[in-house]
Amino acid sequence: MTEQYIYSKINLLNSEQFKKELLLFLEFLLSKQFAEKQQDKRVPKFGCAKGTFKMTPDFDEPLEDFKEPSLF
Repeated sequence: MTEQYIYSKINLLNSEQFKKELLLFLEFLLSKQFAEKQQDKRVPKFGCAKGTFKMTPDFDEPLEDFKEPSLF
């Protein structure tokens, strides 16, 4: 689209309220555009969390909370 075409469409708006809404929408689009550029697009590498946590040896054992209560 050319800028001239955009300006001609803006001039067709009669209401100041519509022009204010258009301005808000343009500001939203600009903020979205700048936010996308600023995002750091890091891709995690396989194994990057190795050694950051340890599982206990009884990890797969049933929890006591789910055991059947003994009647005796």
